[in-house]
Amino acid sequence: MRWRKLGLIFCPSGQYRWMHTHAATPIPLGLGDDLYRVYFGTRDRENRPHIAYVKFDIKSPGHLLDISEDFILGPGLRGYFDDNGVYPGCLVEHHGSLFMYYLGRSNGIPPLFYMSIGLAVSDDRGKTFRRLFKAPVMGRSEFDPWMVSTPFVMKERGLWRMWYLSGFKWEDVGPQSYYHIKYAESSDGIAWRREGLVCIDLREGETNIASPTVIKEEKGVYKMWYSYVAPGQGYRIGYAESLDGYRWTRRDKEAGIDVSLSGWDSEALCYPSVFVHKGQKYMLYSGNHFGRDGFGLAVEALER
Repeated sequence: MRWRKLGLIFCPSGQYRWMHTHAATPIPLGLGDDLYRVYFGTRDRENRPHIAYVKFDIKSPGHLLDISEDFILGPGLRGYFDDNGVYPGCLVEHHGSLFMYYLGRSNGIPPLFYMSIGLAVSDDRGKTFRRLFKAPVMGRSEFDPWMVSTPFVMKERGLWRMWYLSGFKWEDVGPQSYYHIKYAESSDGIAWRREGLVCIDLREGETNIASPTVIKEEKGVYKMWYSYVAPGQGYRIGYAESLDGYRWTRRDKEAGIDVSLSGWDSEALCYPSVFVHKGQKYMLYSGNHFGRDGFGLAVEALER
């Protein structure tokens, strides 16, 4: 597979006090025809993430039709799991409502921070969201002792399946964080069962793997894209395949996309979100400095 970059879609530049910098973890919502709303995490002047959106026609994505005038979801109450801010994780349609699994951040003694997975719901097709619970639906556990983050959730024959970032340790040298991708299941999308199954593990010299996004092909093959830190480099996008969603084979060389020679995505590619529109795959992703330079769009380059 190869991807053709369609360019930068949006980069915050202080449009609002709560939208000062960054456009991280972009996730799409199809609105019908060729219209899409893309939610992303943007930071205020105090560096706290809020969830906002832009709207575009996928035939001309560089021309924005709308930018949210207020944030969709902001930091939680003091002392809560998301009191330092929120990022979007993924969207799931359920009984006429729209579930947003989101990332809640709380800070420890710098540089330590904690992330948990919260759940918000929309009853107006994503125009507004409300928190479903004050506490996370998934937090730290025996299998995820530091944090959980960047979930991708898929409903399949009554089973809710989640692939997510699992933070399992810090080292004082650097200091350096470590996380990889694990798996969880649920019967209702709220209570999640975990057994510590690692789907995408670190290779020698790697430290961080994040932001899985999964599609299932008609032939039953699961395909996953994610971002990983390669030795001596910033984030790059990796790729893996599976026949059951549990056991995965990494094929990073087949990811089909890399950094540009210059510009907003010349140093790093992170937080991919792959979706299918009219039979063709598209990928939203953030660029340099964890999305400080914005997010863009790429399309599957079909062979002729």
